[in-house]
Amino acid sequence: MKKIVMILANDTTYTYNLREALIKELVKRKYDVYVVAEILNFKEELENIGCRVIDIKIGRHSTNPFSDFQLLKKYKSLLKGIKPDLVLSYNIKPNIYGGIACAKYKIKFMPNITGLGTALEYPGIMQKITIALSRVGLRKADTVFFQNSDNKQFFLEKKILSKNTKIVLLPGSGVDLVKHKILSYPHGKVVNFLFVARIMKDKGIDIYLETAKAIKKKYPNTEFHICGYCDDDNYKKILREFEKEKLIIYHGEQKDMIPFFEMTNCVIHPSYYPEGMSNVLLEAAAHARPIICTNRSGCRETVDDGITGFIVPVKNKDAIIEAVEKIINMSNKKRELMGLNGRKKIEREFDRNIVVEKYMENL
Repeated sequence: MKKIVMILANDTTYTYNLREALIKELVKRKYDVYVVAEILNFKEELENIGCRVIDIKIGRHSTNPFSDFQLLKKYKSLLKGIKPDLVLSYNIKPNIYGGIACAKYKIKFMPNITGLGTALEYPGIMQKITIALSRVGLRKADTVFFQNSDNKQFFLEKKILSKNTKIVLLPGSGVDLVKHKILSYPHGKVVNFLFVARIMKDKGIDIYLETAKAIKKKYPNTEFHICGYCDDDNYKKILREFEKEKLIIYHGEQKDMIPFFEMTNCVIHPSYYPEGMSNVLLEAAAHARPIICTNRSGCRETVDDGITGFIVPVKNKDAIIEAVEKIINMSNKKRELMGLNGRKKIEREFDRNIVVEKYMENL
């Protein structure tokens, strides 16, 4: 009889993009795999791999205790009916409420800490509540996977994990090196920069916009591109104004980022968001593009400063501008070499197969 693995996550887009290789390996090893997440995109692709998809609304941004209670009830009902041998979970709510449900039915539980999120990152009442809930949710976890050492240290300092819990440090979600191949480096006269993230303050969009404004005045042969979902009316207005002044080009949310990585000379990620490990930076480096990022966990690990890109202080516009000028004033050959160095680093440290093997070792 096949063993059953259930994967709990926020949505199917996240699951397919970052967990496809893991699911394929589980199916290959004759596990029955269930994905429990809100269905957005890639449902058919997940089913074609060989797993079953169950739609469930997570309410990831909701702080309503009633909706969280309903989520817990759904998890309990699914676990009781399907009786998985193992539950893997990702994201804050699946980790907490999936863990509580697994503890009730004594099911092996292995959550992945994909970043602290703002609720845990910043001191206050929400942090206290989330720490308390995390202690309850993760108290019976068999193994907890972390994507960076700072997050691991936070959980240890706050005594969120039990003494018997095994801790495994992963290189983020890793990168599919077949899908994310080396791209030919652009050789045009215009130097293109790219920001890829949800349009929000903590991802550093304000700093990127200010950088674009300062650089375009001095270096007209530059372009500043933005890809990312925007649901903030104020930022929508700001982006329109910047576009009107020809300071940026906003491309909206993109399902396929490869054409944008292909045309860019450098990716800028001025984030101070509590990342697990930035997938944007991993993919950019895998495509052999230089990176400028901030000196915070989940970002700095992806860069060898001065070799594959530049690491700058958090929330420091002047440092970003200085790094951008270094890229502009390099020869195209040096920029290309910097990107190729980044690719080698990814192959060495962040191959998604490394992540999959870590999971297999701990099943």
